[in-house]
Amino acid sequence: MKEFYSRNFNPPWADNKLTNMIVIDGKKVASEIRVELKQEVDKLKAKGKSVPGLVTILVGENSASKVYVNSKAKACEEIGFLSKVEKLPESTTEDELLWIVQSYNDNNSFHGILVQLPLPKQISESKIINAIAPEKDVDGFHPVSVGNLVIGNDTFFPCTPAGIQELLKRYNIQTKGKHVVVVGRSNIVGKPIANIMLQKKEFANAIVTICHSAAADLKKYTLSADILIAAIGVPNFIKADMVKEGTVVIDVGINRVEDSTKPKGYRIVGDVDFENVSPKTSFITPVPGGVGPMTIAMLLQNTFKAYLKAGK
Repeated sequence: MKEFYSRNFNPPWADNKLTNMIVIDGKKVASEIRVELKQEVDKLKAKGKSVPGLVTILVGENSASKVYVNSKAKACEEIGFLSKVEKLPESTTEDELLWIVQSYNDNNSFHGILVQLPLPKQISESKIINAIAPEKDVDGFHPVSVGNLVIGNDTFFPCTPAGIQELLKRYNIQTKGKHVVVVGRSNIVGKPIANIMLQKKEFANAIVTICHSAAADLKKYTLSADILIAAIGVPNFIKADMVKEGTVVIDVGINRVEDSTKPKGYRIVGDVDFENVSPKTSFITPVPGGVGPMTIAMLLQNTFKAYLKAGK
């Protein structure tokens, strides 16, 4: 698949003469990816061809899930993808959901299937993930996708880790031989980004350490990082004394903290104490506006990739 980034990308820090620290603008990069994908879709339409299709399946009334699903559907529509949201009641059974997933496995109009997590307690998430056809697994969670990632085959990367690597590409942050320290070992971010960065490929090929709660002295590892990826879900966990000068810091955390000065009574912060850590960094992602916007952008890119693989 064509790489959707430009070697002539004009970075947002181009005119910044005041500081050596660069704030990575995930919103700008995600917007550029959408523009690039829309151009590809417009070419398909001009030739009278079908367009990529994504179905998102939402079970229940989880408010956060509704917001995510609506954002994904809106993004698809903006760039010209075929988009459908399948909304199911909280009482949906596992067998009913499996049947619906299979119906979309067999539907050639939809190249990507995304089942929004979490699911109600009566449904096994692993069973549903396993039921999605690997060629439509645009979330990158199917065991076949995970296995291909580990051994270095072409596959769908989970969207947030893929977004991290895309930011490194867009900002031309070199990773070969660098020490990447990942704080967190989730199946959604920690494990896949570690495996992505291990690959013998451009913007990877790094020395990787995964840290987690069993580390007796976490600071010992984070201080050795050339690139530090924080994905633990603890607000402001990474402090300035845990980061060496010149480190690239990628903050994946999205945490709500109480703030009576805000209309909603809270504000969003990352896993990194941005105010105190950022002066020591060479590059850093903010929260919000860093890694977060990249997740949907990479979902769109995975869906386009699935479309191309289907040979449409």
